[in-house]
Amino acid sequence: MKLFTVDNNGKLIHYKEHSFGLDNKESDLEMILENNPENFFDDGKILIIGRQVLTNLGSWIDLLGLDRFGNTVVIELKRGKSPRETVSQLIEYASFVDNLDYEQLNGIFHDYIGEESSLDIYHHEHFDSKDIENVAFNKASKLVIVAQDITLSIKQTALYLRKKGIDIYCMEFKYFLNYASEKMITIDFVVGDDTFIRSEIKSISQLPKVDEKKFIDALDNNGKSLFDLLLGFAKTNGLFFRWGSKGFSLNLPISDGFVGLLFGYPPDSVFKQSLYTGFEEIRKKVNNSDLIISYFRNELEKSGNFISAKSNLKWIIDRPVDKSDVDNLFSTLQLVIKKIQENELSE
Repeated sequence: MKLFTVDNNGKLIHYKEHSFGLDNKESDLEMILENNPENFFDDGKILIIGRQVLTNLGSWIDLLGLDRFGNTVVIELKRGKSPRETVSQLIEYASFVDNLDYEQLNGIFHDYIGEESSLDIYHHEHFDSKDIENVAFNKASKLVIVAQDITLSIKQTALYLRKKGIDIYCMEFKYFLNYASEKMITIDFVVGDDTFIRSEIKSISQLPKVDEKKFIDALDNNGKSLFDLLLGFAKTNGLFFRWGSKGFSLNLPISDGFVGLLFGYPPDSVFKQSLYTGFEEIRKKVNNSDLIISYFRNELEKSGNFISAKSNLKWIIDRPVDKSDVDNLFSTLQLVIKKIQENELSE
């Protein structure tokens, strides 16, 4: 394949095909796909939930994702030619993933993204799904091989497995450089383009976390005014922030750790600029949680700012924040804190 760009004078600038492996590590390919999954998969987004996920057999899954229906997507990457054992590796990984329940997937997601946000809620926001209640996680798996050169034996084996009902895909990429060392990648399905539609689990890779400064810099004026007040409230009431890849959790220390009360996100998050409640955190860690959550929910719903977000509530910060609304939120939080502290922790 010959590949050119055209400069302002109408001159063709040649990109020559190169071996990706000569200039790059396999982790570089992981990072490219991790950051641009929507450009690799033709039928929509893939939500990456884990990178270098450890299986029960001591092997590592390059990337683990979910499609919009909640099906798992197991991705094996090869920066050069796909060796013969690639398919067996992928099936081994799939046999592990097939047994994961929602809580285990949620744990992988938490390790990866570094936030306490529930996977089902994040999935809902990522895909902007209107039928989140109908999403059944990990009812099926898609297996994907990505390599610069998919060998004939791999293609033939993958086509055979597809005929037998295994949802497997092969994706081939080409890597180009021009005289200025500018890079270009092309991507094509070579198998599957017609339809692409309980153990401890660890991940050695995690998205980089933000800090207070990075988070504030990402906010607009509406968000900054609310966060400044929330920061003061946290200091006054003995709360602390935990930072994730995009946002934060606002946490109350308890005798057995901490419990998340609110989660905050910037405008470029899938959650948009918002505050989310931490009802699941309260339910998992605090006795008499139903009474506390009921009070918390009722008070926030009465404010008119919070709307339903599946099992939680969210406040989208898309307009100037009224000081009285913030004061009401803080009054509610103070009573929730008091109620939590009055209850013993669940075992």
